Amino acid sequence: MTTMQELPQVQDCSVSSCSYNAESSCHAGAITIGGDHAHCGTFVEISFRGGLDRTGLVGACHRADCKHNQQLECSAPGVRVGAGADAADCLTYEAR
Repeated sequence: MTTMQELPQVQDCSVSSCSYNAESSCHAGAITIGGDHAHCGTFVEISFRGGLDRTGLVGACHRADCKHNQQLECSAPGVRVGAGADAADCLTYEAR
């Protein structure tokens, strides 16, 4: 089982409209990746900024077809989030 210290960081987030984004850095406690095209399920576009004073982590990955998915957790060293099929997708996603 993975510990919090082993969860990969969101190395870059180019989704400036996300309320967890500050200067291309994710500040959500942990994001969830899922959906039809590795969408960042934590993406939220509201009128204020939030998050923690540290870089966000990848808490869960629901894309079982991703080569980095190990028991619903991401095993990539880090991930990038940005525009893909949707406004906020995991750009590190790779099909098995």
